[in-house]
Amino acid sequence: MKTAALGFQHVLAMYAGAILVPLIVGEALGLTSEQLTYLVAIDILMCGVATILQIVNNRFFGIGLPVVLGCTFTAVGPMIAIGAQYGISAIYGAIIVSGIFVVLISGFFGKLVRFFPPVVTGTVVTIIGITLIPVAINNLGGGQGASDFGSFVNMALGFGTLLFIILMYRFAKGFMKSISILIGLFAGTVAAVFIGKVDFSAVTEASYFHMVQPFYFGTPTFEWSAIITMILVAMVSLVESTGVYFALSDITEKKLNEKDLSKGYRAEGIAIFLGGIFNAFQYTAFSQNVGLIQMTGVKSRKVIMVAAVMLITLGFIPKIAALTTIIPTSVLGGAMVAMFGMVIAQGIKMLSSVITDSPENSMIIACSVGMGLGVTVVPELFAQLPSSVQILTSNGIVAGSVTAIALNIIFHMIPSKAKVTTEQEAVTLTKQEA
Repeated sequence: MKTAALGFQHVLAMYAGAILVPLIVGEALGLTSEQLTYLVAIDILMCGVATILQIVNNRFFGIGLPVVLGCTFTAVGPMIAIGAQYGISAIYGAIIVSGIFVVLISGFFGKLVRFFPPVVTGTVVTIIGITLIPVAINNLGGGQGASDFGSFVNMALGFGTLLFIILMYRFAKGFMKSISILIGLFAGTVAAVFIGKVDFSAVTEASYFHMVQPFYFGTPTFEWSAIITMILVAMVSLVESTGVYFALSDITEKKLNEKDLSKGYRAEGIAIFLGGIFNAFQYTAFSQNVGLIQMTGVKSRKVIMVAAVMLITLGFIPKIAALTTIIPTSVLGGAMVAMFGMVIAQGIKMLSSVITDSPENSMIIACSVGMGLGVTVVPELFAQLPSSVQILTSNGIVAGSVTAIALNIIFHMIPSKAKVTTEQEAVTLTKQEA
């Protein structure tokens, strides 16, 4: 029962993020109600399948960490653009090819582990947390674009949920403390029921059983520009996932090597490929669940496996899946503030051991975090660049991560003349003293 409750907590932590992508894409492409229901259900199911592929640990695929996979927000804009220009079949043709591409280059990506020392990984994790906070705050206010955004009711529900979670975390013990997020979401939803903020229509209208089928939206088609675009999106997802891998590595105290990373990337490639076959999405490691693991202290892969099975079950039974959609956005936002904040705390913890090692590390952190936050706040900065390039420049996580990697190479991997001279002088002085 405890494992089930902990697993369900992870489902709730990622559920809103998982269903948001199909809802946005489906609405933009003008899908019917029946098609949109399928899109949401298959996405939830495939999130479970993708998670299982990642948490297993065999010779060929799986990072072997308690990581949860979900559809990447980076794909939303490109998918809508491809669908509008070439039709929905071109979206899934491009996703299939991008998944194959990731599998093929996974071994090469695994060799890049030396480009991710603690100063880089800590910076990436910190940026991930920082860039997620605006999402949490928007949800706390009722959701971006909501007619009652920032209303007293939404603020009361959001901050009330956050306060409840804080009090549970402070005064509860043992298992109750470890599921404080779940209890907080339940309490916030119950409070919302009494003030009429919960809509049960989604549960009433949902069917009891849903059968998935490959190529639901027709035979995939292949367009070069669409394929290149989705490959770029996949590469972005790998960069995001790398930060999550290292964050979980630090939390679980499991050191990652090149082979581990390769298997993790390969699992994501397989998940993306299957997503294209069953008309779902591209997948990436979800950082919100990292915050939940850090907050609860429960690092077991068994809990994540239970969460994955729940996701698959929900994908087959839309009426049960719809129950989680009744959680008001503001309630979910209150919980997100705590979870995403814990991601930032984990990044700071990783940086605390290296920031004083050298002035260069401070510069790497400063510029990278600044770039990641800046691009998140002002994404239109690169609006004049080609759309394919904007996939990289309009994402704060990727922009900050690439900055951290580049600066680490400049400061620590390319020998400088001054550094070589200093080392030679030190050797000469040692010889003279001898």
